Amino acid sequence: MKIGTPREVFGGEARVGMTPSVAKHLQKLGYECAIEIGAGQAAGFSDADYEAAGVEIIATAAALWKASDIIAKVRQPNVTETKRLNKNKTLISFFNPAGNEEGMEIAKSKGANVIAMEMVPRISRAQKMDALSSMANIAGYRAVIEAGNNFGRFFTGQITAAGKVPPAKVLVIGAGVAGLAAIGTSTSLGAITYAFDVRPEVAEQVESMGAEFVYLDFEEEQQDGAATGGYAAVSSPEFREAQLAKFRELAPEIDIVITTALIPNREAPELWTEDMVASMKTGSVIVDLAAEKGGNCKLTVADEKIVTENGVTIIGYTDFPSRMANQSSELYASNIRHMLTDLTPEKDGQVVHDMEDDVIRGATVTYQGEITFPPPPPKIAAIAAQPKKEVKELTPEEKRAAEVAEFKAQTRSQVTLLGVGTALMLLVGAVAPASFMQHFIVFVLACFVGFQVIWNVSHSLHTPLMAVTNAISSIIILGALMQIGSGSWLVIILAALSVFMAGINIFGGFLVTRRMLAMFQKS
Repeated sequence: MKIGTPREVFGGEARVGMTPSVAKHLQKLGYECAIEIGAGQAAGFSDADYEAAGVEIIATAAALWKASDIIAKVRQPNVTETKRLNKNKTLISFFNPAGNEEGMEIAKSKGANVIAMEMVPRISRAQKMDALSSMANIAGYRAVIEAGNNFGRFFTGQITAAGKVPPAKVLVIGAGVAGLAAIGTSTSLGAITYAFDVRPEVAEQVESMGAEFVYLDFEEEQQDGAATGGYAAVSSPEFREAQLAKFRELAPEIDIVITTALIPNREAPELWTEDMVASMKTGSVIVDLAAEKGGNCKLTVADEKIVTENGVTIIGYTDFPSRMANQSSELYASNIRHMLTDLTPEKDGQVVHDMEDDVIRGATVTYQGEITFPPPPPKIAAIAAQPKKEVKELTPEEKRAAEVAEFKAQTRSQVTLLGVGTALMLLVGAVAPASFMQHFIVFVLACFVGFQVIWNVSHSLHTPLMAVTNAISSIIILGALMQIGSGSWLVIILAALSVFMAGINIFGGFLVTRRMLAMFQKS
């Protein structure tokens, strides 16, 4: 079977559904690959690159659609493209089934199979084909870059001879894939970053990236935020009012706002109102990643950049992934490649459209002349991280009592050990010569001191400590070497064994330490 990728006809779209590197993987699955002439040019892939990868170049879109059994593209096909389908073809692309009834009806009448990449269920097995996450990751990164391009100051704070520059304050609304990408980019640029999400369980992720999570003093926060599939749910009116009140409080202090809040199959919720924009400082920037669905900001205009009367720039571009077309194309084409891997279990270039497979069934919107959208819920649902249980804070008196109890327990344990050791030494001393007792006392004290030193070392320092203890082991080798020259065959054997075992400890320990430290080195 042949996989064909046409040039995107949507205005301003620079991405392409197949890249030369992905084409090589598809050929290993048994497929032939074809692409319309010039389809990858805007993304930085020349026709020569495709030819070098064994891809056939076809002159026109009509000829490509006719020659291909599988069409892999990026944007939702228009009516003309959809009418080129037939019962022998499979289309894999973004399709917008919730808002594209006409397209589904045409595909149904043609008997074609359509796989919508935005319908891939959010379960662990399907992460490799989750095109929404791939594109959202790029959009989140690019949003911060666009904000920086329109922001008149540094992100990071600086102290120079000319004066002090305060760091920018960035608020990211929505901590999904795009939000986390924006948080990571913002913190890496040195900005003071705040983040808000209706799902409090993502607070740990936000804080682990160096941002501060914005909490609401609202009792229903725990139950209003989570929804199935890893997406946010619709909030209650009371929660929304508390949320807006918090944003109004933050607005005068924030320099850059990046909004990413979307709810599947709904218009984007309005989270940044006109009065919030009016309260922001001159030169502030708002980047609305939900502009295509109406925008989270009241004043957002899709595909435009506007400047308000008080000097706030509002960016409503809807083509952030396309602005990084080369990288976006590689990731999106890889998502399609993984989808085709699941569709080709025998790697023989033949599609097996298994409607019993959760991933394939979830992404299929038309199949063999029937509309299969919306899909049934997956058998394995995405499970959101559960919020941490509240830990009761101890009072100072309770903390002191716990410390005293622990100290007493440790003291009893040490006194017991010392008593047993003393009794053992007295017993041995009654029968052993004086010279032996001198060495034995040193040995026992060394064991006791060594145990106390190592036991109280933090676990995170055990690996570096290993190198030091290995060096100490070399002293054992020196003592053993001195004893090898003695006349007693028993002493010679024991000394040789000591050298052998200490050598293993030294060289093996340093080898393990070296390998563990190499894990933290950048390649």
